[in-house]
Amino acid sequence: MNTTVVIADDQLMVRAGFAAILGAQPDIDVVGQASDGVEAVSLARSLKPDVVLMDVRMPNMNGIDATRELTQPTYGSHHIPKVLVLTTFDIDEYVNDALRAGASGFLLKDALPEDLIQAVRIVAAGDALIAPKVMKRLIEQFTQQPAVAGQASRAVELNGLTDREREVLVLIGRGLSNHEIAAQLFVAEQTVKTHVSKIFMKLGLRDRVQAVVLAYDTGLVEPSR
Repeated sequence: MNTTVVIADDQLMVRAGFAAILGAQPDIDVVGQASDGVEAVSLARSLKPDVVLMDVRMPNMNGIDATRELTQPTYGSHHIPKVLVLTTFDIDEYVNDALRAGASGFLLKDALPEDLIQAVRIVAAGDALIAPKVMKRLIEQFTQQPAVAGQASRAVELNGLTDREREVLVLIGRGLSNHEIAAQLFVAEQTVKTHVSKIFMKLGLRDRVQAVVLAYDTGLVEPSR
């Protein structure tokens, strides 16, 4: 079954370009295009796409607010699309806001066409995707921030984790891949994948991006480290 996509960008030529690239793939169908955030939310609710490509700066409603609207648990019919944020800006503010709003991926518009195609496939499959230099900046930003308000109360969310699962979550929060975590803990990569799946299930996390945010928000990974 093909992956369905809605493209939201206020520039017609950009939308057309993305649509041409993705529409040429045998496993991807572009089912709608929106010129602002309000239209993006409306189209996503009616068409129920697997993925929404979301620009950050758009009129009427920006991409951050539109992402937040689409990823709320109350979203119609329990269908929550994956949101892949596309922007010409890699400013920390946008990365942080987009990920906290519920985005599953963040890709710069100067990415190669093959990277865009792969990004859509990755987030559609339920994985998170952040351009490497963006992930690096995100982690750097978290390490420079003071503790967030309500950190102690959020930490209660971790009570159901085993010691090993906490250890894995710390390493996820530091930006390590499953392969790197396996090497550091001297276990098989499949074992790490099992731990990650259990962590996501216990904490109600959608993907790795949310895990990174939660690790810092709860104080499990400390900015000073």
